[in-house]
Amino acid sequence: MSKGEKSRDWDKELADIDKLLAAGPAVPTTPPAPQQGAASQSVRAAPSGVGAAPARVAVPGRHAQLFTWLRLVLGLALGAGMTQWPYTHGCGLNLYLYLGAVAAVLVAGVWSGISSWKTRSGFAHFLSVGLVIWGGVLAAREILPRIGYAKQTAEWVCRVPSVPPSTVP
Repeated sequence: MSKGEKSRDWDKELADIDKLLAAGPAVPTTPPAPQQGAASQSVRAAPSGVGAAPARVAVPGRHAQLFTWLRLVLGLALGAGMTQWPYTHGCGLNLYLYLGAVAAVLVAGVWSGISSWKTRSGFAHFLSVGLVIWGGVLAAREILPRIGYAKQTAEWVCRVPSVPPSTVP
C-alpha cells in the first residue's frame, strides 16, 4: 500500500453494491407512450447499468421481415440456379455475363445479410452468409484459373482459331 492510500473496508463497499443491485434499476423499464406526430415504429428499452438512461432500439416491423425473406429467397433461387447455367461460359461475352450473374448472387447475399441483421433474423442471416460464401466459390472457380492461380489456365477472351489459308487451284 502506498502512503496516500487509506485502508478500505471492502466488505462494507461490496455490501453497498449488493444493496444497489437488489434494489433494481433506477429508471423505469416501461417504454414511454408514443407521441403524436412521431414515427409509429415501436421502441423497446435495452438493459442498461444502474442510473444510466436506457438505450432505445427500434423493433423491426412485419414488412421489414417480409422483405428480408423475399430478398433472401430470390438470392437463394439465383444462387441455386447458377448451377444450371444453360450456356458455356469458358471465355468471351458468355464468361462476362456469367460473372455478372455471380456478382448479382454476391450482391443479393450482402443485401439480404444487412437486412437480416437489421431485422434480427438469425436464421436468415445464417443463410445470407452462406449465399455470400456460395457466390465467392462461384467467382473463384472462374477467376482463379484466369489469373494463374490454378494448375489449369484459362483465357478471358476467346481466341479465334487460326485457319490455314486455303489454296484454290
